Amino acid sequence: MLLRIDHVGVACHNLEEKIEFYESVFGLTVVSREVNEEQGVREAMLHVADGDQGASYVQLLEPLHPDTAVGKFLAKRGEGVHHIGYGVADVTKALEEIGAKGVRLVDERPRHGSMGASIAFLHPKDVGGVLTELVESSKR
Repeated sequence: MLLRIDHVGVACHNLEEKIEFYESVFGLTVVSREVNEEQGVREAMLHVADGDQGASYVQLLEPLHPDTAVGKFLAKRGEGVHHIGYGVADVTKALEEIGAKGVRLVDERPRHGSMGASIAFLHPKDVGGVLTELVESSKR
């Protein structure tokens, strides 16, 4: 069901500073920047590598407001890994299969994600404390 690690989501206070860090230290390249009002974030996707099942990224997330999910995460835990995104072929089918196994779903149906992907989150309490995102990529 899981095809690859699509991305690692990293919460940060200052998107531009973190982009500069990842570019200068790791040699990554920004391939997409977006403001996602629904999720309350300004984000950048930085390309890490390509694989047989698709590319992998670091997703930097800066909250638009302190009361967003990422804003609350930063206030409680500080900067760092916010979630892991796994690539799937069909996010709707993956949600059905995972939900049928008793894992709580944050999203009952897919929603719009970065770079045109369809995404859905699983409840971290049912996935070992890790906020887990399922990602059905658009044709990247």
